[in-house]
Amino acid sequence: MQSRVEVLGLSPDALTAVCGQWGQKPFRAKQLLRWVHQRGQSDFSQMTDLARDFRELLSERAQVLTPPVLRDHVSADGTRKWLLDVGGGNAIETVFIPETSRGTLCVSTQAGCAVHCRFCSTGHQGFSRNLSSHEIVGQLWLALRALERDGVRGRVPFASDDLDDDDADAVEPRSRLISNVVFMGMGEPLQNYEATLAALRIMLDDHAYGLSRRRVTVSTSGVVPMIDRLRLDCPVALAVSLHAPNDSLRDQLVPINRKYPIDELLDSCLRYLDRAPRDFITFEYVMLDGVNDSDEHAEQLLERVRRVPCKFNLIPFNPFTGSGLRKSPAERVRRFAQRLSDGGRVTTIRRTRGDDIDAACGQLAGEVRDRTGVNERIRRRVIPLTEAQ
Repeated sequence: MQSRVEVLGLSPDALTAVCGQWGQKPFRAKQLLRWVHQRGQSDFSQMTDLARDFRELLSERAQVLTPPVLRDHVSADGTRKWLLDVGGGNAIETVFIPETSRGTLCVSTQAGCAVHCRFCSTGHQGFSRNLSSHEIVGQLWLALRALERDGVRGRVPFASDDLDDDDADAVEPRSRLISNVVFMGMGEPLQNYEATLAALRIMLDDHAYGLSRRRVTVSTSGVVPMIDRLRLDCPVALAVSLHAPNDSLRDQLVPINRKYPIDELLDSCLRYLDRAPRDFITFEYVMLDGVNDSDEHAEQLLERVRRVPCKFNLIPFNPFTGSGLRKSPAERVRRFAQRLSDGGRVTTIRRTRGDDIDAACGQLAGEVRDRTGVNERIRRRVIPLTEAQ
């Protein structure tokens, strides 16, 4: 039996091509995009402006399939986390963060993560597999339906220049309930490049979710060749998990640094800015007590990034069992931020959200089986942080 086409994960060009193979004209793909993504419809028979024979064909050959919801938690601060079943005993997590001026959805791109950053609970759970594009987009589709069903308010009014082609009428109000999407959930997006790229193109398309490139952010630990590819294929806002001002320390905190050291990473950031929708790179920096939070580290950091237009986002560490790390005191974080600001860099301190439901930064773990064994191999190479500083 021929497998059904997963409509949810097809980029606009791919969907147009599939419709063409079925003898349909290109405008049918645009209609289908609007029904599935803007109106949240999964029943082809209800897509009333499609020809009856096309609806019947879709019912036979296609489907809108999303991961089943295992758990749905709401934090005291309004943050909401979904645990989604992606099969094989694996689960991923998706988080919605409501704020006065925006609604941000944090999506996952892998079941687990193979980068194994020392301060991230997801990495400590190991790695299972990449997600498909329909599993990535499905997180946005599910979140929108859940928020609408539960009567969540606060849609964000967008100016027309938030749309790439200035066509505000192309996007229905439904998609504005979630105004921002960040690829900062489980996994390294650029190690699942093709699926991430397809998902980005769907989220940006005016017939789907119509998000601005400035309101979609890909966060990476520093996969340099793929940063260069993203720059050419689909440049959106870029956040880089830096977390250390020198290679010896970053080698231990972010092991991928051994392959792509800091200066090589910064070179790729400069190249990316040629096409980026924002004129700066965001550097994320988890504050670890006695590890990377000294005045000297702040001065080293300013010197290291002096050639890159950037802003810093300081992230309070969220402790978890087995990390061997501690959260920097609040006063230490404020002092670190002040030194960076005095050095001429815009610096923010991320407000912890959803920590009572393990939805805060670095806490997304789910239930992952490490079939690659990378977790154990990296663990054997780790040396005490005090030796690396």
